[in-house]
Amino acid sequence: MSFTLLSSPLQGFTDYRFRNAQHKYFGGIDTFYAPYIRLNGKLKVKSSYEQDLLPENNTTLEVIPQVITNDADEFLFVAKYVQQFGYKELNWNLGCPYPMVTNRGMGSGLICDPNKIDDILHRAHNETDILVSMKMRMGYENSEEILHTFPILDKYPLKNVAIHARIGKQLYKGGVDLDAFQKCIDVAKHKLYYNGDITSLAEFKKMHERFPSIDHFMIGRGLIADPFLPSMIKNDTTEYPKNRWELFESFHNEIYEQYDAALSGPTPIKMKMLGFWEYFSRSFSNPQKTYKKIKKATNPVKYKQAVKEILNTEE
Repeated sequence: MSFTLLSSPLQGFTDYRFRNAQHKYFGGIDTFYAPYIRLNGKLKVKSSYEQDLLPENNTTLEVIPQVITNDADEFLFVAKYVQQFGYKELNWNLGCPYPMVTNRGMGSGLICDPNKIDDILHRAHNETDILVSMKMRMGYENSEEILHTFPILDKYPLKNVAIHARIGKQLYKGGVDLDAFQKCIDVAKHKLYYNGDITSLAEFKKMHERFPSIDHFMIGRGLIADPFLPSMIKNDTTEYPKNRWELFESFHNEIYEQYDAALSGPTPIKMKMLGFWEYFSRSFSNPQKTYKKIKKATNPVKYKQAVKEILNTEE
């Protein structure tokens, strides 16, 4: 069975430092999506977004930039902006579930407005030659919302539509709605990618069997919780490599050092790594104890000590 694995972007986690290290130590992801670019009403791209997309920071893997906006001018600006770096595709985020985004009619908060979607896609296809792909949820309030967008999407030569099988107001709570995803398969004319709750080989197989026509699968939180997961899916195995914790340690140290160099002072690096450990800890034998240990580490020396102790326990 041949299929493609993609990394679903997560703001604050899947930047180039994480992507490069994941690719180097574990592999298994065919294409990474960069976290979205947001302009906040000014036609100017923040330097952190630019760093993330610079070709020299992405030499070993395939990356697709993403934009979040409800404004055609912003979309066009970002399209031309990413093209200068050689990118041929721009992914449009209609999936973000967070209220600070959706309350402004962006992310999954835009799915209920097919006319606005139509206007932006019309201008994108008439005023640029970039290839457009979509990342969507089922809707914000209910899973019917996405169905009303398909007649609009069908008018345009989109590369694909990746769907996270939840609605926006769920955030990440509750299960994925596989029946609603099937409805999308039944009516969509575009190629669909599946996203949502692929956290193990067994979960992947379940989705693959349930949707035999789907051959592109996106992994989001599952990739951060267990960076080995994509290669295990590719190799159809639940066995970790013998040097599992050694590899994890090298990967961890690499991203730690890079973030430490990029962030100023002990508090930002502590918060950054705490965010990662909220996911990492899920792959350890005692997730709560592991996370607690990291949380209690009040300075870089104690943090490194805690990581060492955690890894020694696992080995």
